[in-house]
Amino acid sequence: MLTRVRAGALSIVGVSVGGVYTSLSVPELDVILDIGIAPRSFVGARQLLISHGHADHVGSLVSLLGVRGLSKTPPPTIYLPMEIATDVSEAVAALNRAQRRVVAPTFVPLAPGDERELSPGLWLRAFRTLHTVPSLGYELFRRIEKLKPEHLGLSPLEIRSRRQAGEPLFVTIERSELAYATDTLIDVLDKKPELFDARVLILECTFLDERKGRSETRDKCHVHLDEIVERAESFRNEHLVLMHFSQLYQPAEVREILKRRCPAQLAARLVVFAPERGAWPG
Repeated sequence: MLTRVRAGALSIVGVSVGGVYTSLSVPELDVILDIGIAPRSFVGARQLLISHGHADHVGSLVSLLGVRGLSKTPPPTIYLPMEIATDVSEAVAALNRAQRRVVAPTFVPLAPGDERELSPGLWLRAFRTLHTVPSLGYELFRRIEKLKPEHLGLSPLEIRSRRQAGEPLFVTIERSELAYATDTLIDVLDKKPELFDARVLILECTFLDERKGRSETRDKCHVHLDEIVERAESFRNEHLVLMHFSQLYQPAEVREILKRRCPAQLAARLVVFAPERGAWPG
């Protein structure tokens, strides 16, 4: 049932069908991206990042909490747009009452630009996506100290000595490991061009051809393949993972259209998040 792909050092596991359900796990970063379904294999992840409040992205939250309860695993920390935090926490509380049990996850409401440290050295930054309801995308990055170029010839002993003396030998840089943007207008890339530099960019691509044109796609606040192809030369990501395809297309058809329509510089970094064979799950 689950789709599994590799994007460099990262594995991405889950399901994504536009308007039906989207839920991805990235085990190496210990995160779940949205929770439209709740596979048993997602039980161990410590962080859940919710993009927005539509049911196909948040509707299985209570199921995830229940499965974790069965396995004696604590609830994940849940990051979500601040505008929906009260509604989602109240929904969980209502279902707690219905089930006659208490599962109390930690909710972390975020605004665009907010940062949190998920684990030592791994940071989360929220950014605004452009959908019909309040929504966020997420960037996971590391802050790394690098020796300034003018000091590259120093020996380890001299570096240690001068650093202990308080000399500023290092500069801190950010390395973007993963960015996730779904249910959004393509304009998010124009407003945040740094997304083109994330090592792995997971991006929705709901519609692929004339069956749903660009205008209708934009009316629904989604991304059309035409808009990605137009920006083909801008993608500097090592891997571009396209997902959230409409069920208008069967998985094999998705692959055929992308192979036919994507220029070489885009195809070279493309990862298709769709089943290798057969129909969409469910």
